[in-house]
Amino acid sequence: MSKIRYTQEHEWLLEDDGLVTVGITGFAQAQLGDLVYIQLPEIAKAIAKGQEAAIIESVKAASEIKMPVTGVIIEVNTILNDEPGKVNEDPMGAGWFFKLKMNDPGELDSFMDESAYAAFVKDMD
Repeated sequence: MSKIRYTQEHEWLLEDDGLVTVGITGFAQAQLGDLVYIQLPEIAKAIAKGQEAAIIESVKAASEIKMPVTGVIIEVNTILNDEPGKVNEDPMGAGWFFKLKMNDPGELDSFMDESAYAAFVKDMD
C-alpha cells in the first residue's frame, strides 16, 4: 500500500513497498517560479536525513532539497536535466526528483498527511 506524506519544507514523499519517491509540492513550485536548473543526486549514494540531496534553481532563487529520510538513492528523474520545467508542469507526477530505499520506514510517521499539509499551507496565505 502506498501513502503520501509532506514535509514542512514543501517536499512530498510517496512510499510504496519500502521505496520513496521525492519531489516538491505545487505550493513550492509556485513560490519558486519557473525552474531553470536541477542538480540531482548520484545513484547508489547514501544520504542521511537533513543532508543536501539536490539543488534547484528558478528564475527567483536557488534552493536545496534536503534528504527527508535516511536512505540510498536508487533512481533519478533524468528528464529534469533537460526539462526542469516538468516540475512546474506536474510537480506531483512527472516532476518527481528521485527515488530512494529508506533505512527506517518509521521515519515517514513524522510527516504530515494530505489534510494536515493543506491546513499548513492555508496558514501561509
